Amino acid sequence: VQLQASGGGLVQAGGSLRLSCLASERTGSNWRIAWFRQGPGKEREFVAVLRWDSSRTAYTDSVKGRFTISRDKAKNTVDLQMNSLKPEDTAVYYCAAGRTVIMSNERNVAAYHYWGQGTQVTVSS
Repeated sequence: VQLQASGGGLVQAGGSLRLSCLASERTGSNWRIAWFRQGPGKEREFVAVLRWDSSRTAYTDSVKGRFTISRDKAKNTVDLQMNSLKPEDTAVYYCAAGRTVIMSNERNVAAYHYWGQGTQVTVSS
């Protein structure tokens, strides 16, 4: 599976962006698709995850209420709608996919075997 992330850009604080992750082939029902981000000088961190078959989602606390992860089965994409953006959201955002991910490790970078190339999100104050 190849993943292609898009939709990043420069936005002022309080603004919105929508990221999209396109998968090169249909993922199975037990797959999880996640978004991670890596800020300057920081480690890659979990942002949000969606289980493909149930649409069950989970978020890191810092984005709850502001970000929404969703799927489009017809387009084979997983999107991340980001509202009320803050300067601390500035990072390269990566989408990732895995078919053996379970709830206990779905927030771990090492659990995912497929990664997109990353898209830059910059939020100015």
